[in-house]
Amino acid sequence: MIIINNFIKQFSSIINTGLSPMPWEITNNLTNILFAHIGELDANYEIIENVAIHKTAVVEQNVILKGPIIVKEDCFIGANSYLRGGVFLDKSVKIGANCEIKQSIVCSGSSIAHFNFLGNSIIGHRVNFEAGAVTANHYNERLDKMISVFYQSKVIPTFIEKFGALVGDDSKIGANSVLSPGTILPPSSIVKRLQLIQQLEL
Repeated sequence: MIIINNFIKQFSSIINTGLSPMPWEITNNLTNILFAHIGELDANYEIIENVAIHKTAVVEQNVILKGPIIVKEDCFIGANSYLRGGVFLDKSVKIGANCEIKQSIVCSGSSIAHFNFLGNSIIGHRVNFEAGAVTANHYNERLDKMISVFYQSKVIPTFIEKFGALVGDDSKIGANSVLSPGTILPPSSIVKRLQLIQQLEL
């Protein structure tokens, strides 16, 4: 069992994920989770076509937002970024220019620098992704595309074909690094620039 609160402090109080305990179950069901949350937001959010943006958030030009999306207070989304498939940005999250964020949760105080791809992932508090990092969510090169994760010396099957990473609080992800599908990083992890994280070879 992967307990997300051990990776991300008080995660269960950030967003109600219902009966989905595993990170890949949450990302796989994120659109439904967000639809439920959007209906509970207050008047501090502007909501258009299932995209809810807090009035204190800054969204620069040419950003494409395909709901459901929730952007909380004091967030920043840089120009030409693309958010889709269900995205939740907690308080004071910064998304750099030309990023693509798909079906992911980014917790408070985290920064995703320019030219990042983040797919089907859950990112903790105060995590910093440098420029050009990729969090891959799909095994394009394999005939068997089902993703498994490696945690506490055990292989855990997810039974799904798209899951990126669970990244714990205060982690640092270097420029142009790659997190392979199914990456699990504990709090305060450091991924060096240009490093490939591949925790499981099948």
